[in-house]
Amino acid sequence: MGSPLPSCSLGLFVLLLSLAEAGRNFWLLRQHVLQHQEERARQEAHRRLKLPVQDPSLRAWNPLIEGTILQPLDHFNRQNLLTLNQRFWINEGYWQGPRGPVFLYIGGESSLSSSAVLSGHHVEMAQKYGALLVALEHRFYGASINPDGLEDHNLWFLSSQQALSDLVSFRHFVTEKYNLTPNNTWICFGGSYPGSLAAWFRLKFPHLVFAAVASSAPVRAQLDFTGYNQVVGASLLNPVVGGSKECLAAVAEAFSTVDSLLRAGQLERLEEDFRSCKALEGPDDRVELVGNLAGIFMGTVQYNDEGLKFATVRHLCGIMTNSSAGSTYQRLIAVNNVFLDHMDAECTDNSHQNMLRELRSTNISVVGAGMRQWFFQTCTEFGYYQTCEDSTCPFSRLMTLPAMLDACKQVFNITSGTARQAVSFTNDYYGADHPKATRVLFVNGDIDPWHALSVLKNQSRSEVALLINGTAHCANMMSSRPRDPLPLVEARQKINSQVGTWLKLARSFPGET
Repeated sequence: MGSPLPSCSLGLFVLLLSLAEAGRNFWLLRQHVLQHQEERARQEAHRRLKLPVQDPSLRAWNPLIEGTILQPLDHFNRQNLLTLNQRFWINEGYWQGPRGPVFLYIGGESSLSSSAVLSGHHVEMAQKYGALLVALEHRFYGASINPDGLEDHNLWFLSSQQALSDLVSFRHFVTEKYNLTPNNTWICFGGSYPGSLAAWFRLKFPHLVFAAVASSAPVRAQLDFTGYNQVVGASLLNPVVGGSKECLAAVAEAFSTVDSLLRAGQLERLEEDFRSCKALEGPDDRVELVGNLAGIFMGTVQYNDEGLKFATVRHLCGIMTNSSAGSTYQRLIAVNNVFLDHMDAECTDNSHQNMLRELRSTNISVVGAGMRQWFFQTCTEFGYYQTCEDSTCPFSRLMTLPAMLDACKQVFNITSGTARQAVSFTNDYYGADHPKATRVLFVNGDIDPWHALSVLKNQSRSEVALLINGTAHCANMMSSRPRDPLPLVEARQKINSQVGTWLKLARSFPGET
């Protein structure tokens, strides 16, 4: 089982994400959220450019440039002459050249699209500050992958370190293309894993990028990410988003009943009640079942109020606290039915072997989330396995770390000890949640479970944090809407002000790093 991706890149505006311990239901919900956000971004871009909405072609939009840059497959071994083509987009429409700034949007664990330079809060700021907008798709995701890229031996060229080196090469490419000078101030933006990349780009290459806005960035790698479901539980309790003590208690009681039925061997009842596509075969399928049920709540909290009307904490808690619907177990059945109906799904695939088969597949898809790729990165860099072994977790106690690490071994032959060492190296290399960078703004929503691995308090005068009350994953990165809650509106104003302060500082001290 992989780790649900944290992602929120514009196009699809993720996530970030494959199959995970949260189960297929998490990814079904995520995919629907991303599709909604991509459509919203497309319509906004049409309005911004005053083009007819019915035109589905983003490629034809001016002043958009789409292309590829040839990258070394291995930046750290120049004797390896293999390469890959990496997609990029450029929007010159707001640029006040030749001295205008450059806003770099960093892609992550899914395909990117032209929406990355056409929609979002960073685009609103580019219009205000006259910035050139550029975006780079992450290597091995989307179309930025070789035909044999998903083979095991090639995946070892997929890492955050290689991705940062890609950004260096891309910066040189843009600089040469537009004859840029030190007077053109670079600021990078990213959300979720790309948010971490934004912070790390500033940390490792301060002479190339002046500042970074890192949204929902889980900069601290963690093998056993118990904090994820601690935040989910706290969010189900939070009245600001429609949670309550009654809701959290009902969810916990319902999952306790599921665990009791599993221990009692009442599998046929569970298969029927929760619309399993096939019979549950062995302990691994039971873990898939509870992961899929938990994934509905985990995904809803992570993407609360980010596109799907039914997928909000308020709506789920309304079902779980409705005593007229029967026992808490029966209410959990109702939640699952509502979810599957909205997903247009007849049943849930709870087969662990099917999940492993999908993670082993080397077939490439140039759209959507990179399931196999991201799972590889969790095994080799980040962990992020969202377990339920903590007493505050409201879900099934079957969601354990060994169950999740076993998939690394079965899919990539990566042992739990190797995965643990990889996580330790990542934190040593980047500094975890105390990266000691300068001019980085960390932005998080307190409903987002990923904020538990980010920077939540000011580290210095120039490495600052902004925590937004009542908002979820990467909410600040979306374009402004009239119905946005006040804390989100105020947060965007603070981000805008910080970007303006950085640009003013850069003009006052040209060449400053």
